[in-house]
Amino acid sequence: MRNVIFAINITLDGCCDHTKVIPDDEILEYFTGLMQEVDLQVFGRKTYHLMVPYWPEVAKDQSASKADKEFARAFDSVNKLVFSRSLDSAEARNTRIARTNLRDEILKLKQEQGKNILVGGVDVPSQLIELGLVDEYRFVVSPVIAGEGRRLLEGVSLHDRLQLKLVDSKIFKSGCVALRYLKP
Repeated sequence: MRNVIFAINITLDGCCDHTKVIPDDEILEYFTGLMQEVDLQVFGRKTYHLMVPYWPEVAKDQSASKADKEFARAFDSVNKLVFSRSLDSAEARNTRIARTNLRDEILKLKQEQGKNILVGGVDVPSQLIELGLVDEYRFVVSPVIAGEGRRLLEGVSLHDRLQLKLVDSKIFKSGCVALRYLKP
């Protein structure tokens, strides 16, 4: 069975607004490694539009840093599934748009053969967490207090408290900390 991994950059005060935390080369290398563990990325429309066409363009940019290019190539090579009712077509190759029920689609995908499934953004992961369908959490916590911006799990109502098990951590030169948790 494939696992669903939720990964996100977050500030100390829980802000996950992409403008508040800019990943450096070391963080990009971390996420490039994560891309090698998955063969499907799942997004909502908003996160998809943050990632595409930006990263596919970086993959072609000869002036981009090595870390940027490696992440961009890894991102571009992985299949993508976008949950959207308003998106007419996908801009990136190997992208499928889903208009089906999120729960049913993810349960079906978890049963298929393949590597793990990576979920990014806020809306879709929040729904999956609420449904109990996220198996692993990867938070890269930045030593920043943003004071404003989108917060993780806004509006999520868990039926029971979710107790996770810390299985790995890594401290980066920048002061960021990568935390990997599993659902017991």
